[in-house]
Amino acid sequence: MSFIKLWRKHKNLGIKGAFAHWYDRNTRAHRIGEMQAYARIARKYITENADVLEVAPGPGYFTIELAKLGNYHLTGMDISADFVDICQVNALRERITAEFIQGNVSYIPFADNYFDFIFCSAAFKNFQEPVRALNEMYRVLKENCTCLIVDMNHDVTSQALNEEAAKISQTGLERWFMKKTFQGLAKGAYTKSELEKMILQTPFNKNEIISEGITFFIYLHK
Repeated sequence: MSFIKLWRKHKNLGIKGAFAHWYDRNTRAHRIGEMQAYARIARKYITENADVLEVAPGPGYFTIELAKLGNYHLTGMDISADFVDICQVNALRERITAEFIQGNVSYIPFADNYFDFIFCSAAFKNFQEPVRALNEMYRVLKENCTCLIVDMNHDVTSQALNEEAAKISQTGLERWFMKKTFQGLAKGAYTKSELEKMILQTPFNKNEIISEGITFFIYLHK
């Protein structure tokens, strides 16, 4: 059992303290383009004034980039109080309006059928209660609306890891380090069959799991 899967049995993983600030400073450059692409995907599923929830936003990049594309009511919910503070600072710097709150995805503090779209990136593998999290996302999602979860593929190939590391690393040493980092993250991620089994335990009866590079795009429709 990987370290992440073992830790997940005891608590939800939240990045806190100095590491949260380090993460913000050191991942922004190579994640902004990725978040811009995810924001464009989200835009296809929403209209003006839509209520959008980002679960585990980290530094808030996706919510900030989506805010630049239209007039939406945006909420980011993270288990880490430090990330909530960082999100608020980043949103203020970018001059966008969004609400960032501390909360646990196992107990989302919103009413049923509240959101038009829910997004979660690079965090689902860390949830202590993934099925409960899916059921909570279903509960707060409006009818005929979509939840998109983006996370790593446990069965990612070595070639895909090399290609992903090359996208964000300039030197051979950096690429080696990033590949090792991604390999470690993949060990704690789920396989497609594991995701399918979890989804079967929820009311989501229309879904699609797409593999792209090192990543799964999990579309869940209510």
